[in-house]
Amino acid sequence: MMKHTGFAVVVGVILGVALVAGGAHLLAQTTTAPSHAPDFPLWAYGHITPPDPPEDWSERCLGTRPRDCDRPGGMPSDTTGELLQLEGSDLSFTQAQITSPYAPADWFPGDHPEMPDIVAHGKEDSGFRACAICHYPNGLGLMQNGPVAGLPVDYFLRQLADMASGARRTTDLHKANGPEMAAMARNLTPEEALAAAEYYSSITYTKWVTVIESDTVPKFTATRNALFLKSDGDETEPLGRRLVEMPADTYQSNRLRNPRSGMVAYAPIGSLAKGEEIVTTGGENSVECLTCHGPELRGTPIAPPIAGRGPSYMGRQLYDMQQGNRNGDMAQLMKPAVERLTEDDIIAIVAYVASLEP
Repeated sequence: MMKHTGFAVVVGVILGVALVAGGAHLLAQTTTAPSHAPDFPLWAYGHITPPDPPEDWSERCLGTRPRDCDRPGGMPSDTTGELLQLEGSDLSFTQAQITSPYAPADWFPGDHPEMPDIVAHGKEDSGFRACAICHYPNGLGLMQNGPVAGLPVDYFLRQLADMASGARRTTDLHKANGPEMAAMARNLTPEEALAAAEYYSSITYTKWVTVIESDTVPKFTATRNALFLKSDGDETEPLGRRLVEMPADTYQSNRLRNPRSGMVAYAPIGSLAKGEEIVTTGGENSVECLTCHGPELRGTPIAPPIAGRGPSYMGRQLYDMQQGNRNGDMAQLMKPAVERLTEDDIIAIVAYVASLEP
């Protein structure tokens, strides 16, 4: 096991400060930009149109109880108690078991190492949902979650510390799981944080998203928890200036939460070529990404791997950095790269990066 004890101490100090403050001052920070400004990339945050009425979740859980800011009603409900099955698995679960906050179904336990308790079960007494409910046991997750598999341990811990201190927060005040993740980071002990970091770091990130250039996208809806789902039938609608990411199979992802069923992202025609130009040269509005993230974008000692990662997630991070809502030490290095990016630039960059082999 990797020790990383020095960094765990740093995380412990930051988490300890947050706990002592009780969230009253250190954590009562809101975003520095309007939640849905004219240039706000709605698609990246799981919106089709601006939320009406808009909701502000940023002050609903300033302490250490994450469940206080969980938006209810986002998961499929269990009305029959029927046992459901998934091809390739010899297990069966009810819908309630599949979406259990503190013991979500693990269809393929042989696909990953043994999960630490914080990942598999969370902490019910303090309203800390299992990491696996959102990020999956394999760390791949859905479009509204961060793909955490294969991230370096120190980077993983640093992000938790930034969330706990308020240095990393979401620009979208409507996105409930942003404040929830910050409360989770404040709730974690250094030992729990390290266990989660080492577990997900040990899992190889695999190809999860298929990027398709198109003028149209299948008709889709948005759920309360910021997930796009393909509607029934074969109707399409104009894609426009958006990147739309959704499960490749609605039933497999939304109902069964199948950790082997990935995502598909629709991007405007020409996005991949434009994205490659920006990533490799900086284009007109940025700097090349290869210097920090490596020649194949698989990470370096100073920057995380991004090749093949979820485009919606990456779009959120670029915009959050641009708006000044990610302020950790390493995020400062991104300022020259993001400050002049247009929404079209962001779409092109994340489409191209997501299309690469991890």
